[in-house]
Amino acid sequence: MSFTAWIIKYIASLVEYLGYPGIFILMTLESSGIPIPSEAVVTFAGFLASRGVFNLYMIILISTLANLTGSIIFYYLGYIYGESFVHKYGRFLRINDSHIKFIEKWFDRYGDITVFIGRITPAIRTYISLPAGMGKMNKNRFIILTLVGSLIWNLFLAYIGLWLGDNWISIVEYLDIIAVIAMIIIIIILFYLKRIGWKI
Repeated sequence: MSFTAWIIKYIASLVEYLGYPGIFILMTLESSGIPIPSEAVVTFAGFLASRGVFNLYMIILISTLANLTGSIIFYYLGYIYGESFVHKYGRFLRINDSHIKFIEKWFDRYGDITVFIGRITPAIRTYISLPAGMGKMNKNRFIILTLVGSLIWNLFLAYIGLWLGDNWISIVEYLDIIAVIAMIIIIIILFYLKRIGWKI
């Protein structure tokens, strides 16, 4: 068994053993910067919903609220400690004050679309909250966009697990690719809407 397969099965066993609290804990940690694959957590929970163990809508609600909780924690880490971290350790990472200023300008201008796309993009979704905090993005807008993006992602994963049933694990490794393709399509649609005059 590969390490990835072992991780997926271990996470699945935690979800099955801990129930809804397990989903909340794992998804909160995932959004706080801990690299836990949400694909395994929510897709497996969706599979358990097909067996009547969980309620599908409770899975989506709990995982989305957990994402918001973890994202706010990570946001405030960036907001409060971002600059001081750069001042203290930035030279080792080749990051300086000019990079902080760039991040602030970026999130001031493109924060909404960056957070929204980031929340439904594999890997990026785990860490997007930190630069949003460092960039001093408006907290209320950050919360709304995190909720919407997380809801879409968790809805997608839970229904995949429900639909596939016993075969849920066969698609987990491909979900990142599917999500990236979907993200590209969304970006193209948003670009087109902007070209025809929509305010984005």
